[in-house]
Amino acid sequence: MPNRELKTERIILGIDPGTTIMGFGIIKVVGKKMEFIQMNELLLTKYKDPYVKLKLIFERTIELIDNYHPDEIAIEAPFFGKNVQSMLKLGRAQGVAMAAGLSREVPITEYLPKKIKMAITGSGNASKEQVAKMLQSTLGLKSLPKNLDSTDGLAAAVCHFYNSGRVEVGKSYSGWGAFVKQNESRVKK
Repeated sequence: MPNRELKTERIILGIDPGTTIMGFGIIKVVGKKMEFIQMNELLLTKYKDPYVKLKLIFERTIELIDNYHPDEIAIEAPFFGKNVQSMLKLGRAQGVAMAAGLSREVPITEYLPKKIKMAITGSGNASKEQVAKMLQSTLGLKSLPKNLDSTDGLAAAVCHFYNSGRVEVGKSYSGWGAFVKQNESRVKK
């Protein structure tokens, strides 16, 4: 695998997975500066079949990879809540987005929501609105979207940029082999 540290220009795709709305944001890093490229969301509310939603998440992630050629993907990890069904759905959404990246051999790093909020605002307990406003200020965005899922995806990308070069950034996978090796207890033999 090529050494990413030596690359002076790279694209980072950030994803906030969800089965209702998948938010994503893309930044370009040139040297030590980041430039905003795009943020948007995939609305899934009109689809009732959960498998159709997962297929659409996979296809949209592949489309983003093929169009923008990210060097890395930063994805928000599911947080542990009380509702097991919600966690399962979120984990599946994250899993298919990760599978899309892995199928294109794009390295993936997961970040906990608190870590992303901390990186952007300095507080792990910041609200979605505070994260969005900080991103707007940092990246010079003219306006913010109605739904803040896209800014959450953008925040994952910016968090990854801020954590680049540090020894411990989160769980990273450079391909299926790396994922399996780091998750042997989850693989049935």
